[in-house]
Amino acid sequence: MAQGRFITLEGGEGVGKSTQARALAAALRARGHDVVETREPGGSPGAEAIRALLLEGERERWTAGAEALLFAAARADHVARTIRPALEGGAWVVCDRFLDSSFAYQGGPDAIPHEALMALHDVGSGGLLPDCTLLLALPEEEALARAGARDRDGGDRFGARDPAYHAAVAGAFHAIAQADPARVRLVDASGTVEAVTARLLSAIEP
Repeated sequence: MAQGRFITLEGGEGVGKSTQARALAAALRARGHDVVETREPGGSPGAEAIRALLLEGERERWTAGAEALLFAAARADHVARTIRPALEGGAWVVCDRFLDSSFAYQGGPDAIPHEALMALHDVGSGGLLPDCTLLLALPEEEALARAGARDRDGGDRFGARDPAYHAAVAGAFHAIAQADPARVRLVDASGTVEAVTARLLSAIEP
């Protein structure tokens, strides 16, 4: 059986990753692919337990280093229990966030070195990287407005952080895209859900 494909969706708060992950998975299924939808932190029983630790509670609940370790532990379980088995079975995996979120959040405003985060990933997840990463981008004001509307309905520890923090995350994501253009494809997240999904499909066509 042919190896599957691993696609991740990335971006800051409010760019529509979760909505687009569902829409992209549906579009790929319509093309005849077996698709596994998943998310981070989470995507396996162990990782979902860690997700609650990471997203709930006070903003300062964890230090930056503790967050990096928790994300790496959740990712290790997710890769072992969900992602690798799906890929080895020939499925396409569409994941809402993955390693680049650690680089952007813990490596951006939290300033943990890229090498340290990659070392954690090598140990926990065998260094697995996506075949393609779709980085959704919006103007900062629009993304923050969307995130604010969502968070009024119940946000998390990361969404509650200040605009300067989110601007640093956005800057880190753009630096990631510039450093690895063969894997990371920048996609305009403005407009209707259908228009953005069409752009995502075009980006992964190769």
